[in-house]
Amino acid sequence: MLQSRSMRKHPIWLSLLLAVAVFEATAGSVSRPDPRKNATRPLRLLQAWRLTPPTPERFDASALLRLPDGTLLTVHGKKAGVYRIELPAQGDRAALVAVPDLFQAPALDRASGQPARSYDLEGLARDPQGRLYVCAEGSRRVFRHDPTGGTTQLLPLDWAPVQRWFSRDGNASWEGIAAGGGRLYLANERSVGRIVVVDLESLQVTGSFSVSPPETPARDTHYSDLCWADGRLWVLCRESHCVLKVDPVRERVEASFSYGSIEKDPKYGYLNPLPYGFVEGLSVHDGEVWLVVDNNGIGRMADPKDLRPSLWRCKIPD
Repeated sequence: MLQSRSMRKHPIWLSLLLAVAVFEATAGSVSRPDPRKNATRPLRLLQAWRLTPPTPERFDASALLRLPDGTLLTVHGKKAGVYRIELPAQGDRAALVAVPDLFQAPALDRASGQPARSYDLEGLARDPQGRLYVCAEGSRRVFRHDPTGGTTQLLPLDWAPVQRWFSRDGNASWEGIAAGGGRLYLANERSVGRIVVVDLESLQVTGSFSVSPPETPARDTHYSDLCWADGRLWVLCRESHCVLKVDPVRERVEASFSYGSIEKDPKYGYLNPLPYGFVEGLSVHDGEVWLVVDNNGIGRMADPKDLRPSLWRCKIPD
């Protein structure tokens, strides 16, 4: 059989590879999802409140948890304890009220077996049994409170399987926590953002993964909080100014929602000199995203003397 010049010029294996490549390219152009469907969409601000601390001192609101009865809880990133956010019937001033006997320093000291100089609590979570969780960033500890018996314990967690992701910076560890699907999720904030997965029954680390916005990801993910809602893990990416909806089984981003325009709004934003945002608390419920701003003692654009943190209630686009 006569061979053409092109067939004589190229080996048969190269022709086969070219044929396979053409087939994959053609098939891929049909089956690949449209990347525009995963584009980040903006959240719409519905309401905003200033959070007034119980004392004049600076308050670093570093988490947000919504209980089944609608109660909103947060923590102070500089000390032990949990605070209830009391929303007003009218106006934009909400009060922060300390919750007695919940993750207070004496209970944490007893659970740890030794007193600590301070507790930099970050993240709040609740499991289906009603038990509450909080993580301490610098010490990489996780505490659990059982309201039925009023007991607080330090979970015996071994981080060896994920040790390689940890930074030597004590201020770059657990920043968020969520419970759902029989698992506990912890956000290793930076310098290598990583979400660590713990089996709630055995308390064994079962794996870890990372997710980022589908378009123009930031230099670092800066995970600053986690939330479990509607069978999905929601991830707050502070440096990318967005919230990710994540399939916890496939560990993939399903949707991305931006709040960057709210941070830049002169009425609601802060005089932020840093390259990343201030949002550090996340709660998702009934088609809405609630965000808590830890402004690090910095004033708002509209009122530089107002050093209070903020709570934003946003609508998820249809």
